Amino acid sequence: MKKIFLLCLSMMLSMGAFAQETSAGEQRAKIEKAKKERVAKEKKAKAKKEAEVAKEKKEATAKKEAAKAKATKEKTDARAKIADKKAKETKEAADKLKADKAKADKAKATAKAKAAKAKENSASATGTAKSAAGKAKATGNKAEATANKTEAKSKVKKKTPAEIKEDMKETPASRAAEKKVADKATGMYNGKKVYTGPRGGRYYINKNGNKTYISDDK
Repeated sequence: MKKIFLLCLSMMLSMGAFAQETSAGEQRAKIEKAKKERVAKEKKAKAKKEAEVAKEKKEATAKKEAAKAKATKEKTDARAKIADKKAKETKEAADKLKADKAKADKAKATAKAKAAKAKENSASATGTAKSAAGKAKATGNKAEATANKTEAKSKVKKKTPAEIKEDMKETPASRAAEKKVADKATGMYNGKKVYTGPRGGRYYINKNGNKTYISDDK
């Protein structure tokens, strides 16, 4: 009986110990599971936070790059705008200079044409005036020559052959006078040079060194 009691007690203690061990194992399993879940949760939270930080950093970097690109574009556009404005102003200045030069050349050509026309008209008027003056002068000279010839004829004195021969003798006085004659010799009369004066009168130098006029038929 005692043995049976001890055996039962032993079995009860064993079962209690087993039950305790089972309960402890379950408790440890629960703790391990909770720990794993907590670690996993922490890792997930950490990964999420890191992902958020990375995303925020990426967005900040992208935003910064976009702002930088925008600033660079605005700066480039501003430079291009300034360059375009400068090129436009340069072109406008060149066009204005070209137009002014063309205008000046046209004005110069017009002035030159007018001057040439005026010169031509002046030359024509001068030519007409000179022609008229020349004709008038020729008419006057002709009338004067006629008058001079008439006067020269009136100066011619009728001489006898002996007087003419005596008058035409060559003397020192006649030779000296002939050297001083400025009129052109236009012929000969009885061996003496005949000169024609500016008014058309014909004469020779006599023995006394004076002019003796002769008629045109001599």
